[in-house]
Amino acid sequence: MSAHAHDHAGHGHAHAHGHGHDAQRTPFIAALSITLAYAAVELAGGLWSGSLALTSDAGHMFSDALALGLAAVAAWLSQRPPGARHSYGLERAEVIGASFNGLLMLAIIVVLVVEAVQRLLDPRPVAAAAVMVIAVIGLVVNAGVAFLLSRGHQTLNVRGALLHVIGDLLSSVAALIAGAVIYATDWLLIDPILSIVIALLILASTLRLLRDTVHVLMEGVPAAVNLAEIGNALAGVAGVSAVHDLHVWSIGSSRAALSAHLEIVRLDDWPRVLAAAQALLRERFGVDHVTLQPEVVPGPRRPRQATVRIWPRGERPS
Repeated sequence: MSAHAHDHAGHGHAHAHGHGHDAQRTPFIAALSITLAYAAVELAGGLWSGSLALTSDAGHMFSDALALGLAAVAAWLSQRPPGARHSYGLERAEVIGASFNGLLMLAIIVVLVVEAVQRLLDPRPVAAAAVMVIAVIGLVVNAGVAFLLSRGHQTLNVRGALLHVIGDLLSSVAALIAGAVIYATDWLLIDPILSIVIALLILASTLRLLRDTVHVLMEGVPAAVNLAEIGNALAGVAGVSAVHDLHVWSIGSSRAALSAHLEIVRLDDWPRVLAAAQALLRERFGVDHVTLQPEVVPGPRRPRQATVRIWPRGERPS
């Protein structure tokens, strides 16, 4: 005998979550406008001065504009309410947007490294003074855009857009250093060398972002969740004799869902057990989209296959 129960508090959470996205779209749009305006200026300066660091910075800023546009669209889509075709809504649009931004950054890194290697083999003259002036302005612009984005809730979508901006910020620093070194020593190789260093730094962050987005899309257990701790906590609820078939996954980049089977002795205890379990998951673990199924086991707990993880009452957290 079994029944199915669902914690409807999750719907209220989704509604509030949408208002958070409304607050995030304004920084996206402001950052997009600033980025597009300065990207054109920086590209013209890079082409005129002959600086790879400056030109690559402009390329990053144009990619930032695309990244910010994708992020804004993804944030808008994620607000769409659940429907007949998407029962969870479109919250994962943000995760998909972050994935696209990560892949776009990988492409930029490849192009940058190829161009840098060519400059190492065939150095070209650089107008160092102009590079430094434009790089300083770019540094201020990128810092402002990064500040706008960092003020919002740090979803994977925001991280994907912010990754591009941080890449530009580092490129502006590299362009400034390269311009100063060339101005003082005429050592042209510093420009492509710093470009390669920045590319490698950005690569590490890009790979981490892609790893996190793939983990969400594969419905992995959220990083902040300890599955064994949740299982033992549920098994400790009065009236629960054991917990099995426990699953926790991410609906979006910052919202988790949970389902589990709870073994109880008396079905009459289920309303009280359900309320206690929901409160536990919501207050202690921050999970409020919950599906729990009772299983009445009046006698000793039935043995199960070893591949099914069971948390019996009284087991210590591992």
